[in-house]
Amino acid sequence: MLQLSESPSRRSLASLTEAYELCRQITAEYSKTFYLGTLLMQEAKRRAIWAIYVWCRRTDELVDGPQARFTTEETLDRWEAQLESIFAGHPVEDADIALVDTLEKFPQDIQPFRDMIAGQRMDLYRARYKTFEELHLYCYRVAGTVGLMSTAVMGVDPSYHSAPWTEKQSSPYPADEAVALGIANQLTNILRDVGEDARRGRIYLPLEDLQLFDYTEADLLNGVLDDRWRSLMQFQIRRARKYYAEAEKGISVLSADGRWPVWAALMLYRKILDVIEENQYDVFNQRAYVPTLRKLRCLPTALLRARVL
Repeated sequence: MLQLSESPSRRSLASLTEAYELCRQITAEYSKTFYLGTLLMQEAKRRAIWAIYVWCRRTDELVDGPQARFTTEETLDRWEAQLESIFAGHPVEDADIALVDTLEKFPQDIQPFRDMIAGQRMDLYRARYKTFEELHLYCYRVAGTVGLMSTAVMGVDPSYHSAPWTEKQSSPYPADEAVALGIANQLTNILRDVGEDARRGRIYLPLEDLQLFDYTEADLLNGVLDDRWRSLMQFQIRRARKYYAEAEKGISVLSADGRWPVWAALMLYRKILDVIEENQYDVFNQRAYVPTLRKLRCLPTALLRARVL
């Protein structure tokens, strides 16, 4: 768990190699599906993605980790100050070393990082979302931002903008599609983790959606599995898939070496929705996960799409 101090540690920080290895280990341990996708990237880019992932995970753990009960607005203020230090080139902790190097190699705006912290602030005082519009803002902050951070590393194919059919476009940068992928992933997380979140008293599904299917908060907290729940979940899964479909439109704009891993990551994560369906929408008693062999079977299709779409 993160231990935020009022001032930087005086001990010697890790070497750059050690810092990236730390990020690799954390990514491999806590996000196996995501990690598999990063292995398809060229080395510099996958190391950068590991560094970004670890910063995002550490940010999330402040409000969702084992010591989250000790997190306050002041904790997040200190974390944001540490972010400012990282962007100024002054790492505070070992993992920061890798992120500083990543920002030098793949420059990007600090705002998505700030927005992610703002998303964690929402988790400090919100356990319900009345409408999808409210949930959408949360999803952008905690996950759409990751799409923007990652796209800055993946890069855009310079030849795309020179094609005759793109001449009228002001910019080929697929920001909206990158955000859509992050939102799709977060909606998938929410559906997969309904039971776990309920046990912590949290409901991320919009309350207006529950009302639409005559399903109550008490039903959800008690894990009621019936036709109302199945219809509600079908509705949520269709919404998530729409965001995946929107994200697909931006992959062809990415640099050639970034398309395969992004296609793979999208397809692998979307498979979680398939497993939820196969489990008859029981996310209270079963955690939906995609077996390794099934993941590997996606890779040739992802490669084909990266080359022809």
